[in-house]
Amino acid sequence: MMPTILLIDVLPIFGVVFFLIFAVVAFIAYKMLKKTVKMAVRMTIVVAILLIALVGSIALLMFAGSSKESPTKSAPTRSNR
Repeated sequence: MMPTILLIDVLPIFGVVFFLIFAVVAFIAYKMLKKTVKMAVRMTIVVAILLIALVGSIALLMFAGSSKESPTKSAPTRSNR
């Protein structure tokens, strides 16, 4: 039971990490395109990367804790009282 609890606590962090990775990618893309592309195109590319990051991190956060598995119940025992 303990590993399941630890996994549930860690899963929402993946959404945040996913967003941060894409935010770094957007920053690097912005810096690389600084001298070669006009500002409008640069901002469009950065916004597209950040939008993908936002949608992906929200999806990870929403589906991280939702499992359809029902807890297993023990078989009923007969008691003679």
